Amino acid sequence: MRYISTRGGIDPISFTEAVMMGLAADGGLLLPDPLPSVDSATLDEWKDLSYPKLALKIMGLFVDDLSDKELEALIHDAYTTFDTPDITPIVKVGKHYVLELFHGPTLAFKDVALQVLGNLFSLLLRKSGENMNILGATSGDTGSAAIYGVRGKDNINIFILHPKGRVSKVQGLQMTTVPEKNVFNIAVQGTFDDCQAIVKAIFNQLDFKARYHLGSINSINWARVLAQVVYYVYAALKVKEQTGAGSINFSVPTGNFGDIFAGYVARRLIQPNIGRLILATNENNILTRFVLQGRYAKSKVIPTISPSMDIQVASNFERYLYYLYNQEPERIKQAFIFLDQKDEIIISQEERARVRKDFASASIDQASTITTIRDIYKETGYILDPHTAVGVAAAERLGPDLPKGPTICLATAHPAKFPEAVRKAIGREPERPESLKGIESRPSRCEILAAEVDAVKNYIVKHAL
Repeated sequence: MRYISTRGGIDPISFTEAVMMGLAADGGLLLPDPLPSVDSATLDEWKDLSYPKLALKIMGLFVDDLSDKELEALIHDAYTTFDTPDITPIVKVGKHYVLELFHGPTLAFKDVALQVLGNLFSLLLRKSGENMNILGATSGDTGSAAIYGVRGKDNINIFILHPKGRVSKVQGLQMTTVPEKNVFNIAVQGTFDDCQAIVKAIFNQLDFKARYHLGSINSINWARVLAQVVYYVYAALKVKEQTGAGSINFSVPTGNFGDIFAGYVARRLIQPNIGRLILATNENNILTRFVLQGRYAKSKVIPTISPSMDIQVASNFERYLYYLYNQEPERIKQAFIFLDQKDEIIISQEERARVRKDFASASIDQASTITTIRDIYKETGYILDPHTAVGVAAAERLGPDLPKGPTICLATAHPAKFPEAVRKAIGREPERPESLKGIESRPSRCEILAAEVDAVKNYIVKHAL
């Protein structure tokens, strides 16, 4: 399997080279060429596999420069950190299914991929004898999941940027109370989009990136997307087996387009078993406007009770646009030049029609989010976190327009990570898992920096391996 850039400016590279490169050297995003697909006979073989064994099968389609033994070991080690052998259990909640992605060490879906990626980095660095300084930005959950994926590992330092005061209290504490000396938290005086722009700008300074051996853990790293493809296939096969449905729809709360792009890859991998992907946004609805209007236009970030989705520039959108533009790198380059100049990308009517075949979309405001948490709790006793509630509300709103079949809503975080929103909805906070008990009393470390590239670079220079 070879990997190419959406912008066409690099020679094809291997999977492990793609993992270590993160952002492509030409500023684009890396993708496998081609995207594989599997037949019904293969799916029959897969449907009864455990989650780790299915992960090995699926990831093996995209990885040909690690041995099966190496890949199996890093997958096994990643998922021993989860609190259930099912890894991503599926529960029936009302008329929908909920895919619980919060059973990892930081109680968020990012653990599913970042526990794997942390082990993958560790393996590759042991082989090469090199060091790595991981640089990433988070709107809330990526940071703690990435930190827990590499905390205490040899040859790795990790630098995580988060927007000061714009993550939940629990999310912030999960990052800043990790005591290992290889962990560095930076609170940026700005928005998540500012954090993401700083990270991308630094990665685009190729001399600096090479000198300090920078690696990426954000969803620009293909390995993260790949690990997330697995749970779409796992859930689709399980619910299809239970219900006898022809296809399964998914509702995905998203801001950065990474999770739902993994769903798009899964859909292509096992067509026609996945029907429509619901792209659910909060008031920061640049992606919903793209699906409904064919216009990807920047706006001001609005702080909400679902802060991990408070994003206006979706870093993985470029990957989908590459396929929408018929894999033409020159069109991608021109589109992002236009975005930088005019703050928008506009697609044709024909392209809009193709987008609508892949995605349905709805924007859910905060009042509706609270109402959804309250209503589901009253009806079923199940507590949704506010991000998951956005996905459930979108599934409710768009249900009549979806292909016939069950809808699986992705539960992207444990409700205990957002106690204030839950208390507002149901009158009490959810019970805390053991890992969060007493977190406020733990020592916390964090550096506050201006939203400036040079400020972050100077901090990295002082603390890099």
